Amino acid sequence: MKIITPGDFIKDGGETLESENGTFEMGFFSPENSNNRYVGIWYKFSNTTVVWVANREVPVSDNNGVLSLDNNGILTLFNETNGVVWYTNPNTSRTPHEPVLQLFDSGNLVVKEKNEDDSKNFFWESFDFPCDNLLPGMKIGINLITGFEYYISSWKSSDDPSQGQYSLRMDPHGHPQVVLKKGSETVYRAGSWDGHYLSARKPDDSPIPLYSYNFVINENEIYFKSELKNSSFISRYAMDPSGLMQRFIWNQRNEWQVFSTAQADGCSTYGLCGSYASCKSGRFPLCSCLEGFKPKSSMNTSDGCSRTTELGCSGDGFLKQRRLALPDTSKSWANGSMNLKECEEFCVKNCACTAYANLDVTKGSGCLVWLDELIDITEFSQDVQPLYIRLPISELDKIQRKMEKKKAVIIAISIIVPMGSMVTLFLLYKLKNNLSNKGKPTFSLDFYIQTLIFDMFYE
Repeated sequence: MKIITPGDFIKDGGETLESENGTFEMGFFSPENSNNRYVGIWYKFSNTTVVWVANREVPVSDNNGVLSLDNNGILTLFNETNGVVWYTNPNTSRTPHEPVLQLFDSGNLVVKEKNEDDSKNFFWESFDFPCDNLLPGMKIGINLITGFEYYISSWKSSDDPSQGQYSLRMDPHGHPQVVLKKGSETVYRAGSWDGHYLSARKPDDSPIPLYSYNFVINENEIYFKSELKNSSFISRYAMDPSGLMQRFIWNQRNEWQVFSTAQADGCSTYGLCGSYASCKSGRFPLCSCLEGFKPKSSMNTSDGCSRTTELGCSGDGFLKQRRLALPDTSKSWANGSMNLKECEEFCVKNCACTAYANLDVTKGSGCLVWLDELIDITEFSQDVQPLYIRLPISELDKIQRKMEKKKAVIIAISIIVPMGSMVTLFLLYKLKNNLSNKGKPTFSLDFYIQTLIFDMFYE
C-alpha cells in the first residue's frame, strides 16, 4: 500500500504502508522483550531499526489495533473496543478536500492533499514530532511564535519507546546552540553555528560532504537541519536510552556502521572543568586553567579557575587563543553586520564582556561576545577559530615575557643539540680509528656513524 485515503485502514497483523521506492515502511510492531504494540516507521531493509513511533506513550495491549484516516485529515489509532489510543492534531485550520496519508522515502509520514507536494501546505507530518532518530530533513529548533519545539528524545529503555530522560534540543538563550539535556540539565553541548558547522565539534569531526547544512535564525524560528545531497547514501543520527548519540551509515556489507560518536571522550561532559578552564583529551589531568587564570581550589581542577589579576575595565587587552573551542554561548550577544575590529571595540567598551570572536568563521565576519564567565571549553592539538579572551594588560605582559623566554629556550636547544651531536660524532670517529688500528672489525661502527649523520640532516 502506497497511500491511505479516508475509509482505508491499516490493521495489526501484517498490513503496512510503504514509501514510494520502498526505503521505509510503516505498520505495527513490538519492541524487543515486549508484547505491547505500537505504530512505527522502520527501514524496510532493516526492519528492527525503528526510527519513529506514533503512540510511544500509549501502547496497544493486543494485536487488534487499527489505524485510519478520516475526511478531516485526522489520523487515528483505535484499540479493540474502538477506543482512541492516539490521534494527530492538524497544524492548520484549513479543511482538506482530498486528504491522503503518504510515507515519503525520507521517512516522513505526511497528511496532505492528494496532489500537493509542497511541505508548507501539509496538514500534518511526523518530522515535526521526532523520536530518538534524527533523519535528514528533520529539524532541531523552536518556533518563536508558537513556542513549539522540534527535538529528538531517547526511549525510556530498549523495550519501552516512551520518552526517556535525554533530549537533543535548541537552546535559544544568547546565541542559539544545540545541546543535549538530561531532564532540564545540560549534559553535552554540540555548539552554535559558526558558518561552517556546530562550533563545539572537534577539528577532525568535519561535516559529512554528502550533507548540506542549514542553520536558520530569524524573528519567527530558530532551527538546525541537514539534508542529503545523494539519496543513495543512507545515514541516521540516533540517541540510545543512555543519551549516547551516534551517526550510523548503511555500509556495503548491508549493516549499520558507527560513523561518529558525539560523546567520544571525557571532555564531552558539559562544563567538566568549570569556568575559565579547558579540557584536553589525553592530558592528565584533563582540566587546566586558561592563561591568566589560577585554580579556585588546589584540591580539584574541575572546580574551575579565577583571574590571577582582576579586570579594571579600562586598561584591558585580549589574548588570542587558536586552539580552544568556542565556550557556551547561552550568555552571549551576536551581531552579524559587525567586523572583528568593531567587535573588539564593542567588547572594550562593555565591562561585562569577557571574550569575543567572529560569528561566521567562513567569511571572517560578524561579532560574537561573551558577557559572563567562560565555560565548557575544549582544547585541541591544532588550530581552530580564534577566540580573544579579555585580560588585564599586566597579565598580557607576563604572558608575553613567558613566551619570549620559551622561544629563547627553544632557540638555545636548537643550537646546543646539533653541537652536542657533532661532539658525539667526533668521539665516535676517534673511537673508530682506535679500533681500526687494533685490527678490529669496523663495519657496524661505520654504519652507526652514517645513520647518525642521516638522522641529523634528513629527519
